[in-house]
Amino acid sequence: MIEYLLDSDVLIWQLHDQEETVESLARLSKKGILACSVVSIVEIQAGVRRGEEKKTNALLDSLKAYDVTSAIANLAGKFIRDCRAKGITLDFVDSIVAATAVIHGLTLLTYNVKEYPMPEVTLYYP
Repeated sequence: MIEYLLDSDVLIWQLHDQEETVESLARLSKKGILACSVVSIVEIQAGVRRGEEKKTNALLDSLKAYDVTSAIANLAGKFIRDCRAKGITLDFVDSIVAATAVIHGLTLLTYNVKEYPMPEVTLYYP
């Protein structure tokens, strides 16, 4: 079964009921497991507005959550170093999300494909 790792931008569009995202995730959930990194949970929870807590928590609770392990931390650091050597600034959170996808063999769903220049990452644009 395929597992899809949802980037924060996809989660935000889902929470905002963006039609294409809602339909895409409904379709993909029938084919596989939807998941996220715990750092994406932090990003989403940090932006929750009053009155959005229940809906946000319901979405996040429905996903499989991947913790940051030492293997993920080490690979994320390598991604940052490798990109820096090429003159690319890689976001700390994006590096962890990418490493999570690679370590666990997940397909990363994101609208921000340019944020993931690492060839090891399997991307899916919902």
